Amino acid sequence: MVFASLEFLSLFFPLFLLSYAVTPKSWRNLTLLLFSWAFYAWWSPAFLWVLSGVTVLAWGAGLALGATQGEQARRWLLALSIAALAGLLAFYKYGNLVAESLILPLARAEGHELSWERLILPIGISFIVLQAISYIVDVYRRTVHVERDFIGFAAYQAMFSQLIAGPIVRYSHVEKELHGRPFDLRHIASGLRYFMVGLSMKVIIADTLAPVADACFAQSAPSFADAWLGTFAYGMQLLFDFAGYSAMAIGIGQMLGFRFPENFDSPYISRSIQEFWRRWHMTLGSWLRDYLYIPLGGSRVAAWRVYLNLMLIMGISGLWHGADSLNFLLWGLLHGLAMVIQRFWERHGGPALPGLLAWALTMLFVFCAWVLFRAPDLPGAWAMYQGQLGLHGFSLSEEIALVLRPVHLLTLMLASLAATWPLWRPHVRLPAAIGEALVFWPILGLFASAALMSSRGASPFLYFQF
Repeated sequence: MVFASLEFLSLFFPLFLLSYAVTPKSWRNLTLLLFSWAFYAWWSPAFLWVLSGVTVLAWGAGLALGATQGEQARRWLLALSIAALAGLLAFYKYGNLVAESLILPLARAEGHELSWERLILPIGISFIVLQAISYIVDVYRRTVHVERDFIGFAAYQAMFSQLIAGPIVRYSHVEKELHGRPFDLRHIASGLRYFMVGLSMKVIIADTLAPVADACFAQSAPSFADAWLGTFAYGMQLLFDFAGYSAMAIGIGQMLGFRFPENFDSPYISRSIQEFWRRWHMTLGSWLRDYLYIPLGGSRVAAWRVYLNLMLIMGISGLWHGADSLNFLLWGLLHGLAMVIQRFWERHGGPALPGLLAWALTMLFVFCAWVLFRAPDLPGAWAMYQGQLGLHGFSLSEEIALVLRPVHLLTLMLASLAATWPLWRPHVRLPAAIGEALVFWPILGLFASAALMSSRGASPFLYFQF
């Protein structure tokens, strides 16, 4: 079940809101927890133990850290807790890669024939584990209080609104609201608008562009037009898919009285890679900064260490996204290398690039790097890069021409305008009547999204696989 589905909109969420509204305030965390567990079990009941196990481990580690006085003992508790959580994440995310590239080949070389049943990745496990680690570290640092109420902590850890694909909500973001939050028409109306905007982003833009991106990346020898159309379509699909989910998650949280952090801030107007990462998946970027980059020394160490830290952090970011192929690692390392080059350039007095050129170069790099993110493997990415250089011809292929429709081109134009709207907004003067009418566009987006979902069916969010 996904937010952008008729069963969520017509069954799960109305039933949850009704139950939540009639529940006494002191029991609302329990209602939230039970519905969140039901939401997660909808995907796969067998993996509910992973979510509940991570919850118990993190809660217990917090209690133990709060009760332990000796600093050395606290460090050991912290290290063991993080190792357990990281080990669980590594087992599910990288077990298949290790088995198929190392264990099975070694066994065959020794004359043994082993069988391996591929592990299924529990949905949202990366986000679940990062939230748990952030809580344990913050308790260790004494920047948050130990949560002694298991129901409250479990509701935070399992909150269905952002459980599957973020934003990554730290305990400090919701600590006060877990013990008392508003639930009124003002918050519901504000959150509902957020939700409708996110739903429109996902269904009207991202899902419309998905067939074009899929068809282009399925070409074994894409032409120049195929490759750039697919790259552009996927870049827009990914932005509006993930930003749409984040907006829906923030909206649901707002309806319930929670204030989740923003996750996107117009990343496609960035004029440098560092700025891009301040605007893209901001909760992951801030998590990597606060829990990895700064503890490694951040920018306070020698220049070579700073460069190494940047490469390491972005490499970890790539691995966090996936390990079925080297694509994600290379994607992260490329972003790390771009940050190193930018920092070296600025450190040694390189002249600032003109704004338009800086933006164009940044977007060219970002969209070309998305090829590694989307291609199924390195040969597939290499084929797309060859296509971008025109090595397979220049005209649109017949296969893509059969898929491409005017609505796709119109959606690409709409996506481009929306993604770069902060650049255009100061120069656009709309008549007052049109400006007032646009206030109601999320309602029209809701009806249009419902109509499209009825005809297409539900489409999973891209970041669910991470």
